[in-house]
Parts: sequence; structure tokens; C-alpha cells
Amino acid sequence: MDIFFSVSVCTALLVLLLVLLTFGYLMLSIFTGKSIRNPKYPPVKGTVFDQAFYLSRLYDYQTEIAKTNPTFRLLTPAQSEVYTVDPRNIEHILKTQFDKYSKGKSNQDVLTDLFGHGIFIVDGEKWRQQRKLASYEFSTRVLRDFSCEVFRKNAAKLVRVITKLSDASMAFDIQDILMRCALDSIFKVGFGVELNCLEGSAKLSSSFMKAFDDSNALTYWRYVDPFWKVKRFLNIGCEATLKRNIKLIDEFLHGVIQERREQLEMKRDSNEKEDILSRFLLESKKDPEKMNDQYLRDITLNFLLAGKDTTANTLSWFFYLLCKNPLVQEKIAQEINDVTYSRESEVSMDEFVVRVTDATLEQMHYLHAALSETLRLYPAVPVNGRCTESDDILPDGYRLKKGDGVYYMSYAMGRMTSIWGDDAEEFRPERWLKDGMFQHESPFKFIAFHAGPRICLGKDFAYRQMKIIAMALLGFFRFKLADETRKVTYRTMFTLHINGGLPLHAVPRQVHYNSIA
Repeated sequence: MDIFFSVSVCTALLVLLLVLLTFGYLMLSIFTGKSIRNPKYPPVKGTVFDQAFYLSRLYDYQTEIAKTNPTFRLLTPAQSEVYTVDPRNIEHILKTQFDKYSKGKSNQDVLTDLFGHGIFIVDGEKWRQQRKLASYEFSTRVLRDFSCEVFRKNAAKLVRVITKLSDASMAFDIQDILMRCALDSIFKVGFGVELNCLEGSAKLSSSFMKAFDDSNALTYWRYVDPFWKVKRFLNIGCEATLKRNIKLIDEFLHGVIQERREQLEMKRDSNEKEDILSRFLLESKKDPEKMNDQYLRDITLNFLLAGKDTTANTLSWFFYLLCKNPLVQEKIAQEINDVTYSRESEVSMDEFVVRVTDATLEQMHYLHAALSETLRLYPAVPVNGRCTESDDILPDGYRLKKGDGVYYMSYAMGRMTSIWGDDAEEFRPERWLKDGMFQHESPFKFIAFHAGPRICLGKDFAYRQMKIIAMALLGFFRFKLADETRKVTYRTMFTLHINGGLPLHAVPRQVHYNSIA
């Protein structure tokens, strides 16, 4: 008994000693060689592990620091992580000195398990290859016309779904519905596949969507978890969950790729190749070893992230802000009436969709301003960044060491009075208008779609889809929050989801519209 007790005590002490040594080594590596007191480098405001404490409100925590320190550092065992809201620094990183910055090995280590070698993760030749092909596809009239047709069709479906909920006086989660709509759209436009998860009982796609969103959050957690590589090796905890989710994602996407390949083989002489995946499949025939199914999986997943999360998240926050600002909601509804001439006669849903043309969308200046104002305050990607490939000096005078991460905080930037004025935290679409016409801002000030050579190729597609959906919904309904007292906040992950969804009520606008059945 005494021997057993002694062994147990020795084991416990040994484990404790190991933990203390590991912690000591970690602290030593964090604070050694980082020029902490050198004023030539950005001020240190903690370590990246401090972020775990503020994880539930991380972007607001970063905003609070940035209000007094527009450029600051958080320390890691390997390097410094520099955060900035200075537009001059952002232009330097993303454009002026573009070749001096990359995604960086540490970022790629974190992201590759989920995102593979897709366009958002890679540098160099792989990035140029994907960028060149995607850039060509996004510029084609065929893809533009095809995507608009899909967006209008799914907007009509969306109105029909909400009509049933409205008729039953039921509250509904607008974020969940918008995610399903966006998933339907990106799978059709991007991969040529009809999911029908908006109207149908697409259980498999729902499982995929949950696995994808959860993987997004779990991968982000790696940035504040110093032991994630150990957990991955041992296949325990959140890393075991992430591995299971990625397996489900892989099976789903490989099935999509195989299905599309078989469809194209059956229609060899057909011109039905509007979707992006079909064009990448054709390109893969030139070099099947390099562009294998795993590479195609990575490409499709990255397009999925851009096509689903950007639009669905932004529209979710957009409807939240409209519910908090009902006068803005009514101004947009008035603009919809004016540009579609819906006030002149009652119209059905099908007739209304026909009236939403490219020319109509271009006239929606106030709607465009309201969407941009939403993106300013609630950017789809709240934090993004690069890695230094050599020592450098930022325009604000601070030095960087080779290997340092440099992150621009889109969420915090939208709340900086130094950038947007004293009313920076107010939702005011009018800031984007001059004489009723939408005015663009510098992409280094309004960074929601990235900037420089890596600026988002789908920016115009995203605006077009969001405007079509917003016009359809606000043309037929007035929205209000199901619970005015609930605090609405975000889920901390790579993209800015509303935590717990957004329950709304929809009240039909019956003045100018017929039944949409």
C-alpha cells in the first residue's frame, strides 16, 4: 500500500514538474528575442494566448486596444503577431510591397488541414494558377448571366419559404435560411449541383453545412491553443472533432466532384459548362497529376467559403441592422418600389423577379450603401493577414522582423473614428452617398473584400446576389426582431456568423403586391 502510494505521489510530482518545465520553456520562448522594450517596434499588448480569455468577444477586445494603439503586437513562442488598423500599413502590405509578404508557414500549418491548397491559403505558382483561371471565369458573360439566373430563382424560393412562415405567424432564424439559400446558389453556380436544401429535406447537405461551420470555428481555435499539434497527433479533444468533420466534408465534396465529372462525360458535346467546377475539371485534363481530385476538393472548398459565408453572413447582419433601424428599412423598400415601378400595379413574385435586371440593380444606390455600411461594421472576414518574408518598416514607422505575422483588423477598422469620423460606430448608409449616388471608398480603408493583387474576384457577384435577395425580401416583407431584448453578438471564427442565429418575424407588405403562390 505504502509503495503504491509512493509511486502515485512520484508520478504526480513528475507530471507537475513536466508541466512547470513546459510552461517555463513556453514563457521563455515567448519573451526572448522580441525587442519588447524597443520603441522602434509596435507596443506589446500581451500574448496570443491572452486571446483565449477574450475569445467570445475577441474582435471587440482588439478594437478596444486599437483605439489607443492603431498598431500593436501580441507575442507567440516563435514570432510577434502585429495587428494594425492603419490604412497606410494595409496598402503597404497588400499592394506596395506585395512580394515581401506571404500567407506564411505558421498560417498554412493552421489552415491546411481544412482548406488544403485552395486560393485563400496558397502563395506563388499555385495561387497564380488558380487566380488566373478564376479571374478569367469571373469575367465571362456566360457565368454572370448564369449566376444572376440562379440568384433570382433562389430569391423567389426564399420569398415562398418565408411566406409560409409569415402566414403561420412563426418566428424563424433568418441566418439559417440565408445560409441554406447561399449554399444552394454556390453549389449551382460553383459546382453545377442542385442541392435544394432551402426547400427540400436535404439532410446530407445540412450535415455538411454544420460540419463546415464547426470546422471553421475549431480551426480558428488553433490560433489560441498552444497544444493543438499535440492534440492532433494524439487525436483527442477538439482536434478529434475537427478530424471527423473534415472527413465528412471530404466525402461530400469528393462525391460532388465525381458526380460532376460523370455528368460532363455524358454531355461531352454539350455547351452546358457554366459552373466554375466544370471549367476547373476541363483544365485538370491538361495536368491530371497536378490537378487531382484532392486539389479540386481544395479549390471547391475555398470557393464555397467565399460564396456561402460572405453573402449569408452579411445579409444576416444587414437584416439585424434594418430591424434596429426601421427608417432605413423603409427607405430601401421605397427605393425598390421606385426602381421596379411596383407601385404602379400589383405584381406577383415571378413578375417582380423579371424586373430585377442588371439595370435595376445599378439604380439601387441606397441599398448598395446599406450593404456596404453593413460590411463596414460587420465584415464577413473580421481579421485577415500576411507574413513578412524579410525585415521591413511599415509606413507608420514601426519595424517588422522576418517571420512576423501582420494582421489587419477589418472589424476594428469599421469602428475607428480616425478613419470614419465621430459617428464611426453608427449605422448610417448616407455616408456612402453624394447627391443620391453611391461613392466608392479606398479598398485600404474599406477592406471587406481585401485589396491589392489578391482583392476578392467575387466582389461584384456578392453584391449582385445580396441585392437580388434583399430586394426580393424587402419588396414583400417588413422584418422585426422576434426578441428585442436579446443581445446579438458573433461567433468567433474566420467568418462573422451571428452566434445562435437571428430569430425574426416577417410581416407581409400587401400594398403593392399580389399573392406570390
